[in-house]
Amino acid sequence: LLTMKATVIATFFGVFLICTYAAKEATKKTKKAKLYVPQIDCDVKAGKIINPEFIAKCPPGCQDVKYRVYGTDIYASFSSVCNAAIHSGIIDNTGGKILVQKVAGHSGYRGSFSNGVRSLSLPRWRESFLVSEGKPRKGVTYPSTLEYSSSKSAAVKSGNDCVNVPTGDAVRKEYQTSPVPTPATQMATTTPTPTTMTTDLSTTTPKPTTTPATTRTTTVAAAAKTRAGLHRVRDIAFRGTSTAASNRNILRPNTGIQRQEPVAAFRRAASSPAHLAMETDLWKPGLSIFDTGFSSKEELNPKPLESISQGNPNCKVDLSFLMDGSWSIGKRRFQLQKQFLGNVAQALGIGSAGPLMGIVQYGDDPSTEFNLKTYANSKDLRNAIEKIPQKGGLSNVGKALSFVNKNFFSDANGNRGGAPNVVVVMVDGWPTDRVEEASRLARESGINIFFVTIEAAAESEKQNVIEPNFVDKAVCRTNGFYSINVPSWFSLHKVVQPLVKRVCDTDRLVCSKTCLNSADIGFVIDGSSSVGTSNFHTVLQFVANISKEFEISDTDTRIGAVQYTYEQRLEFSFDKYSTKQDVLSAIKRISYWSGGTSTGAAISYASEQLFSKSKPNKRKIMILITDGRSYDDVRVPAMAAHQNGVIAYAIGVAWAAQDELEDIATDPDKEHSFFVDEFDNLYRFVNQLIQNICTEFNSQPRN
Repeated sequence: LLTMKATVIATFFGVFLICTYAAKEATKKTKKAKLYVPQIDCDVKAGKIINPEFIAKCPPGCQDVKYRVYGTDIYASFSSVCNAAIHSGIIDNTGGKILVQKVAGHSGYRGSFSNGVRSLSLPRWRESFLVSEGKPRKGVTYPSTLEYSSSKSAAVKSGNDCVNVPTGDAVRKEYQTSPVPTPATQMATTTPTPTTMTTDLSTTTPKPTTTPATTRTTTVAAAAKTRAGLHRVRDIAFRGTSTAASNRNILRPNTGIQRQEPVAAFRRAASSPAHLAMETDLWKPGLSIFDTGFSSKEELNPKPLESISQGNPNCKVDLSFLMDGSWSIGKRRFQLQKQFLGNVAQALGIGSAGPLMGIVQYGDDPSTEFNLKTYANSKDLRNAIEKIPQKGGLSNVGKALSFVNKNFFSDANGNRGGAPNVVVVMVDGWPTDRVEEASRLARESGINIFFVTIEAAAESEKQNVIEPNFVDKAVCRTNGFYSINVPSWFSLHKVVQPLVKRVCDTDRLVCSKTCLNSADIGFVIDGSSSVGTSNFHTVLQFVANISKEFEISDTDTRIGAVQYTYEQRLEFSFDKYSTKQDVLSAIKRISYWSGGTSTGAAISYASEQLFSKSKPNKRKIMILITDGRSYDDVRVPAMAAHQNGVIAYAIGVAWAAQDELEDIATDPDKEHSFFVDEFDNLYRFVNQLIQNICTEFNSQPRN
């Protein structure tokens, strides 16, 4: 009996151990199935990945200056994910797994040097991300493949064959390290391979809700009828030849009045040659000004281009036109607007090495007609513009500007990065929402905004405008450079060349500048005997650390330096060096002078030798470093510098006088003056100083 019991117990334990082992193995397999980690390349930016949170594996070799990083701890979403992970210390240059979490955009990103990576500062960006150790969080399911926003063609490899599959809204490009076997999957692999998953275009691609010409005319007429009392009448001029659908007999919201135009000058039929000669200054033959037909929005998925033009190399800009599609504009004026945009496209000389142009139409809501990379020559672009149908709705310009700021200028839409971003807003009359805040945010993102307003509000109508002087609030304060007012739609063709000239004048596109690439910075360095050789080298390192953060070239930020004692010496001027490396080398070569401390005379000298030769579109910034009280007066020279547009920062060390620092500094002096007890602590103010420079840049009008 004991033997039987022992046998049973032994058998039971044996079965228990086998089951336990099997359960552990099954658990391991289950866990392993959840740990497939997609691999990403070094150049992948967080903004390119749609997933809000994911774990990914970075390859070796991502610690390279060509993979740019913006920020510290919190990074702007157009930073390289893997190089940001190296900067934050999560991985090193050998690569590894990381956890990425998307967060909201920030108003400022601080650059720094960490773990062998130099990150850059940035005033503002729409989206951020955090990087941490590549361990999953409890309760969170992580994707084994990543969704990319890229719309480029993806190559799908199968054996030795490579097939190009067009991708877009209905095609998702995914990367996975080891595909999970499924019944539909016949091929297994052990190396990371790009795969492309396609879906039925007929079910996923949104179709434009356009109608044939006859139906649309009826629809527009009916819509116009229902909006009586919401929009203003402005098409009485065409009573003799137009239908209700093509008239502008509509009211703006809450106007309570109807605006009528003079009738006498327009009694002739629209097709009359005399009428055209009088009102259009002889438009070119063959241009159908009053063609009322509409076509479907087929250009959203255009056919392959027959030709790609190099374009005008003297006008390399990425340009978006905000096209007014509101009901108030009417069908005929909408046609004139398309005529104008086509003429602009022709005059610009669209091409891959020159300007690229896309169009967003706005009404109640904005929508992209086509982006920057849809058309690469003027002919195709003009043909596409002619086929754009009118949206209708209100004139929500502010909403349209916010849409463009967040969506239009992306890599996926053809934004080139090295070309200024320009938006031209077409406005019939006035907007039906507020534009100031949306415009400010767009300008701070580096977008140059132009307004072309046609038939602005008359004196009797100004009381109905939601935001008086909306153009002045929307554009840079540059004496009208960014705004053009046209008295009549029939004189719109006269501003084609003036507008093209301004858009292509990249030297004056100061709104595309950031705080890091738009200043002339002059360092005024105390070389008196009390500083000493060792501390002087510390000061030079401080100057170099600040200079490193800026984008230096002859067209971006320029650096100059003056050293002073009783006397002054120009170490190098703004136009002496045009690369960052040359500037840093020049700073390193500055030799210690030794002598007295005449700070007031040094400020006057810097004003004359440096800032009087500053470029008109540059912000003049003086950074003065001193360790003691001046032998002469600083107030009068500092005041003169301030009056000449110099923004002065005063850095005091050791025995520097606080009252003098405040006299030297631009108001508010608390934000422009700093004091540190010893030279070795100067480095602590590098980031604070740059942050203050950027904050001030974003808060003031661009001159």
